Amino acid sequence: MLDLKNIQKAYERVSGVVHRTPFSYAPMLSQMSGYEVYLKKENLQRTGAFKLRGAFNKIATLIEAGDRGGVVAASAGNHAQGVAFSAKYFDIEATIIMPESTPLTKVQGVKEFGANVILHGSNYDEAYAYAVTFGEENNYTFVHPFTDDEVMSGQGTVTLEMFEEHNDLDALVVPVGGGGLISGMSVASKSLNPKTKIIGVSSAGAPAMKNSYDAQQALDTVSVRTIADGIAVRDTSPLTLLYILKNVDVFETVREDEIAAAILFLLENQKVLVEGAGAVGVAALMHGKIDLPKGSKVGIVLSGGNIDVTMLSLIIEKGLMKSARKMKLLVTLMDRPGALQTLTGILKSISANIVQIGYDRTSIDLEFGDAHVSVSLETKGVEHQAQIREQLKKGGFSFKEEH
Repeated sequence: MLDLKNIQKAYERVSGVVHRTPFSYAPMLSQMSGYEVYLKKENLQRTGAFKLRGAFNKIATLIEAGDRGGVVAASAGNHAQGVAFSAKYFDIEATIIMPESTPLTKVQGVKEFGANVILHGSNYDEAYAYAVTFGEENNYTFVHPFTDDEVMSGQGTVTLEMFEEHNDLDALVVPVGGGGLISGMSVASKSLNPKTKIIGVSSAGAPAMKNSYDAQQALDTVSVRTIADGIAVRDTSPLTLLYILKNVDVFETVREDEIAAAILFLLENQKVLVEGAGAVGVAALMHGKIDLPKGSKVGIVLSGGNIDVTMLSLIIEKGLMKSARKMKLLVTLMDRPGALQTLTGILKSISANIVQIGYDRTSIDLEFGDAHVSVSLETKGVEHQAQIREQLKKGGFSFKEEH
């Protein structure tokens, strides 16, 4: 059973192994929202995510029962690392089935703990089906990432740590994929302080649990597409849905651009690196999707920090464009000596820093005697970009902006 007693037992098992992660006041988010906001930084957890808690508790219970026959799991990364770490800790065999699209950093992270990795399937659910079969054929215990009471009990220990520091929270904001984290946390929260509101947040690109919550029954989706790969779950777990329907007060979704904006905000303003799944709670707060009385005390879980560097680079680039700190132009000019110098002189005069430039005189859409100059600029906001447009027009240049 998933109850407070089992969550407290899980806390005893994981204490001394998992980090007691910081639960820190967030002044900028508090000022922005009008709430008293605290961030539970599970991105700083060993293995980089909360998943270690549930995986370790599950495997510890197997060891207590005398089962050392090995484990198998399916995961896009965070659960995989939690299982691999725990198996190494208890010196048992572990095989992890990961989707073929899993970022290299996460594959390497699992291998570093000594687990065997098999890449199979295009998404989590295909990897999961193969992992179940693999476990049956090899007599390994399957460690589910969320549909398991011992796993959920381990995840619920996040609430115990938060409440030990602030037992008067008005709301907990929790990322939702398969529902294991919010199930464990909400059971602990409702047992310790029933007045605390539980707010779940998922990606609009992975809506299975949100749709199921609204319909009050388990509904699956055909596909998922989100940068929040840690919560990119296609099918709804009937078990976690039961706990969610019982304990979750509000369920919201955030778009991809909102998640990206939250990742960039946390990186720049909180000096905290999170993955997409870890940012959805902050995304909901930043974009006005959390409705509480002013001054409410809010705890937001940053569930993980294992973001692929390539994805992070893309998010930063798009974020700079969206916030008017970068500008990309395709300028048409006459292909003659001094024309490019005139263009760069205008940009210099208004302090637009060129970070990349290209010159093309052969495109078939060009008139003879013309050239295209593609230029990326560092800019200082909306007004600065307006000045750039104005000066280029005054200089007689034709241009279009690239977005």
